[in-house]
Amino acid sequence: MTQQTTPLNRRTAVQRILRDRADRVLAVTSLGNPTFDVAAAGDTPQNFYLWGAMGGAVTFGLGIARAQPSKRAVVFVGDGEMMMGLGSLATVGVDRPSNLSIVVIDNGHYAETGMQPAHAGRGVDVTAVARAACIENARTITTEAQLDDFVDAILNGDGPVLATVKVSTDPAPTCLPPRDGPYLRSRFREALLGSAAHASQ
Repeated sequence: MTQQTTPLNRRTAVQRILRDRADRVLAVTSLGNPTFDVAAAGDTPQNFYLWGAMGGAVTFGLGIARAQPSKRAVVFVGDGEMMMGLGSLATVGVDRPSNLSIVVIDNGHYAETGMQPAHAGRGVDVTAVARAACIENARTITTEAQLDDFVDAILNGDGPVLATVKVSTDPAPTCLPPRDGPYLRSRFREALLGSAAHASQ
């Protein structure tokens, strides 16, 4: 069997993670490419795109996980976003939500501002930081086989779960989901709570 030697394609990796998602799986995305990646895998009311608030995606996902214990919150963040919100890993680690997964899409660069090398591209190990922050089920993913083996943990495992998915810097076409904040809030809330939630606003 040929061993994989190149980083994963970000779009293919995110599509693989979400391919078999159930309605109970809620996706939260940080700004930029993680939003485009998740939208390209299929825009649904169970997706909540954070167009701003860099550094806040993991804590947003934690709030969703705590408020919706019958759901699974999967947060997709870039490595730059994860560094800005590094303290959130400690909060997740001590709170230990069983239904929260964090997927760090790590290309080692700040793609939104010109592809400058980011912390993860200069030696910072996000997975090791997560483990030090009490997130025991943390894994670095570098091959398609490793991703296949870990998808079930991301979608169903006893959390918190963190996957640092190493991806290439190859550009992908921008896939823009809805950008209207009130609309995204309302459709996400209705997907969680039903049509009665929309009527009560």
